[in-house]
Amino acid sequence: MNPATTNTPGPRTGLIPVIPPGPGPGAQSAPGRVPSRAAPYDAFHTARARTTLVARFYAEAMGADHPAEVCASSSCDWPLLGLMTARLRMSPGALLVDAGCGTGGIGLWLTRALNCRLSGFDLSSVAVTQATRRRTRFGLHSGRAAFHIADLEHPGLTLASAAGIICVDALGRVTDRDAAVHELGRALAPGGRLLLTRAVRSGTAPTWEEQARAAGLMVEHVDERPGEPGMWQRLYRLWITHADRLRAEVGEVPARHMLEEAHRMLPTLSGRRAVLLTLRRPPADPPGSGRAVAGAAGTMSPTGEPDARPAAPERTPL
Repeated sequence: MNPATTNTPGPRTGLIPVIPPGPGPGAQSAPGRVPSRAAPYDAFHTARARTTLVARFYAEAMGADHPAEVCASSSCDWPLLGLMTARLRMSPGALLVDAGCGTGGIGLWLTRALNCRLSGFDLSSVAVTQATRRRTRFGLHSGRAAFHIADLEHPGLTLASAAGIICVDALGRVTDRDAAVHELGRALAPGGRLLLTRAVRSGTAPTWEEQARAAGLMVEHVDERPGEPGMWQRLYRLWITHADRLRAEVGEVPARHMLEEAHRMLPTLSGRRAVLLTLRRPPADPPGSGRAVAGAAGTMSPTGEPDARPAAPERTPL
C-alpha cells in the first residue's frame, strides 16, 4: 500500500483487526506462518473491504493511469502493467507466481492477458480469501489460478517451477530481503524472470546487483518509474485533506495510522527513485544453485562508468 522505510512498515502493521474472516476455498496455510505477523495485514484488508473510499483516493491519485479492475493497494498503474507484460515474455500455459499478491488483482490481470497459469501467495488469509473470490471476475477458474498463505521468505514454491514471478510493493515488508530474493529465485525455471518494484534515494547506489548475484540471477532490465513518487504524494495529500472522511469510513485507528504515515513519508518522496527490476535465471544455470552469475549487468553512473558510490539503505514500497 505504501512506500515505507526499511524499519518502519507503515499503517498495514498498525491496523486493528475487525474479526477477520478465516481462509476461504483455496486459502491454504503454508508451514511456519506466524499469526501475529499476519494479523495486521488481515486487519488492513478487512478495513479496506468496508468502504470504497480508499479505492477512490487511489483512482484520483493515479488519474488516467489507474487500472480500476486491478484495484490494488500499491503503486500498480497502467504503465507498470504494460512494463510487466513486456518484461515477463511468458508463453501460453506457463506458470506465473504473484509474490505478496494481496487481493490478487495484478496477478489475475496478467494471467488473463498472457494466457498463463497463476499461483499467488500472501501472508494475509483475508487477502488470500478475497483473491480467491475474485478469480471469476477475470474469467478464471481454480485450474488457472490458485492462492495460498505464505510469506516471501518461506513461499512454499516448487523448485524451478515458474516461468515468471512478480513482486509489487511487497519486498519492503520482509526482514531479510536477501533471503526473500534467493527463495523466489529458486522457484524460477531456467530462463525465467523475477520482476520486482524497488526504490532507493536518488544519488545512492542500490544493492539489488549484489542480491541478484547471490541468488544466482542476473539483472536484465532496470526500468525507471518517474511517476511513482508523485502518485504517493498525491495520495498522501488526499488522505490528509479528507482525514475526517477516512476516520468515519475506515475507522479511527486505521485512519490514524494512515495519516501518521502520510505525514512521515511526504517529506521523503522528493528524493525517491523508483524502478521495475527484471532479474533472470540464465537458461544454463542449475536451478536453486544460488551460484554467482558472471557478466551480470552493472549499475552505471551518468558518465557511463561503473558506479562506485557506497550503497545506502534502500527505501522500498511495502
